[in-house]
Amino acid sequence: MTDNAVQFLSRPIAAQPGQPLRVAAYSRIAEAIRTKILPPGSLLPTETELGSMMDVSRTVIREALMLLEEDGLTRARRGVGRFVADSLPRIGIEHIRPFDQLLGGSDQDIQVKRVAAITQPASEFVAPGIGVQPDEDVWFWESVLIRNGEPLAHLQENVAQGIPEAEALSEAAEAPTLSASTLLEVLSGLPGATLGPGECQISLSTAGPSRAKLLGLRPSDPVLVLTQYVRRNGSPFYLAKCLVAAKAGHLSVIQSS
Repeated sequence: MTDNAVQFLSRPIAAQPGQPLRVAAYSRIAEAIRTKILPPGSLLPTETELGSMMDVSRTVIREALMLLEEDGLTRARRGVGRFVADSLPRIGIEHIRPFDQLLGGSDQDIQVKRVAAITQPASEFVAPGIGVQPDEDVWFWESVLIRNGEPLAHLQENVAQGIPEAEALSEAAEAPTLSASTLLEVLSGLPGATLGPGECQISLSTAGPSRAKLLGLRPSDPVLVLTQYVRRNGSPFYLAKCLVAAKAGHLSVIQSS
């Protein structure tokens, strides 16, 4: 196993509230597999080695490895060990698209109403998603996505402050409120900005008081939560959370191999 793989797997696991450790361990190993930090066909470390790297028990690792095998990411060879699968299954919403494009589709324009474009300390949730330390200053962009005059989604985007594109982001942050772009749209349009792979996690929640006000909802109204992670050059780069109201209608799911 390469030094890069050891370093990646040895980063502290940041399980989200209510998330079992086995799922956090699964996600870490799966990310290493999908980004080819652990190449196809390569031998995985033992349960003991992985547990030591991630500072979790062998039981947690064993359960995570069972999930990986069930999902077709790994295979076991009796008496030899576990290997990364030679070919990986497809997973959904891996195509990187700014959320205004996702909600607008091909025939409807989405306006991006900028609420904030500032730098602020990274939270415990944001920091690992964009490859910085907690409390390190990061870009935070907050927007409301509007279709035909009706607010549909609340978007929060984060990227490290010290990226090479920082000057371009500062200029984009000064754009007029209703002609603004999302942070990901700005980044994707810059010369030489090759982003990917991407991953989008889907969950359900309620709007809550502050976001309900922005979206014209009641705090108890249900919303779809899309959490988007984007990597660049194999490292965490961009993190966004988008709360989508039911009035947005159906969403397209794009798969990539």
